[in-house]
Amino acid sequence: QDSFFRLTVPFKWVTPIDLFEPSMMVALLLYAYSLGIRSSREIEQLCERDIGFKVIAANQVPDHTTLCRFRKENGKSMEGLFIDVLKRSSEAGLIKVGVVALDGSKIKANASLEANRTYEHIENEVKKMLVEAESKDTEEDRLYGADNRGDELPIDLQDRTSRKARLAACKKRLEEKAADEAAKLQAKIEKRRAHRAETGTKKRGRKPQEPDPEPEASAKANVTDPESRIMKTRSGYVQGYNSQAVVTEDQIIIASEVTDQENDINQLHPMVKKAQENMTEIDKEQKISTVLLDAGYVSEDNLAHIDPDGPEHLIATQKDWKQRQALSDAPPPRGRIPKDMTLRQRMERKLRTKRGRELYKKRGQTVEPVFGQIKDCRGIRKFMRRGLEACAQEWKLICATHNILKLWRSGKGIAAQMAT
Repeated sequence: QDSFFRLTVPFKWVTPIDLFEPSMMVALLLYAYSLGIRSSREIEQLCERDIGFKVIAANQVPDHTTLCRFRKENGKSMEGLFIDVLKRSSEAGLIKVGVVALDGSKIKANASLEANRTYEHIENEVKKMLVEAESKDTEEDRLYGADNRGDELPIDLQDRTSRKARLAACKKRLEEKAADEAAKLQAKIEKRRAHRAETGTKKRGRKPQEPDPEPEASAKANVTDPESRIMKTRSGYVQGYNSQAVVTEDQIIIASEVTDQENDINQLHPMVKKAQENMTEIDKEQKISTVLLDAGYVSEDNLAHIDPDGPEHLIATQKDWKQRQALSDAPPPRGRIPKDMTLRQRMERKLRTKRGRELYKKRGQTVEPVFGQIKDCRGIRKFMRRGLEACAQEWKLICATHNILKLWRSGKGIAAQMAT
């Protein structure tokens, strides 16, 4: 336990009164998450009766509030923990980067779809609460005097104050989203105007509507977790987040992030950059040579911004089954690349080459089993915490324990390290 779990990450308690050793608490969380157990109450119960948990906790029983608080207070250290586990995996010879694959998967938020409210509803409820609060203040001033406190507020009113804060956060999020979309529309309009001024002709395509910085009355936000989004999955819609992972051929996760954007398009370059930074930190000798991606990451803008000195990108230009059919039906390209080809057509051509076909075949078998192992084998389909930053921290812990399981099953790292 000492040799593996006394990591370089500075886990600590905010207050000095806590009696549990931070390294023990980290080991306890890692062990629990590796088994797919994330409920602090369930971990507390297992510390009382399960031999594995009792050994790690040294027969101590941290209560669920202590476990929950430790996880929350040390959330930012999860990035360091993830890197530390990567270093252990690299030392054991498990990380071989060459070809990697990037993909995303929707994970449910700790919030219900039914907790979504329209902007109009939120605005009306906030106004109603403000009127009620002002009326209550006026009534209490009449009863107790303007300078007297009176009794404590009832519990239900305290809860309404908390709800008001969440509603305000939802309202702000919808307003920021509307303003951002209005700015993008305005940029498109300015681009069309510049094109017409330069060429004297109208640009093809539908003319963008005039931007409106105010949210639509029907725009929705979740009052339980305002930062989560309604996202479409194969089985329907979920209230959740988009969890991203860059994975090696040995199914080791070398980069992980969470976004509130349903689409994967904007995650391509940030995730590749993060993977390169992580590899530089753990092993400067190893470089990523090729990144495999599905059609969720393809766009003219993404293709235009691929670093020519960086890793090669193989991005599907169609959905997987269509891509497989296209590759099987079309003969490999021959001759020089035509100069008038668009970036998307060039990518399609690269995928049809013999080398492109062989490489792209590896994408599904590299990254998709990782999400299957996390979701189906460990049952992790929903975040326990709320908010984008908190869920990103939890995703780091989930990915770190995935790598620990790979390290343990390989028989190359943990047993030898714990024996020394």
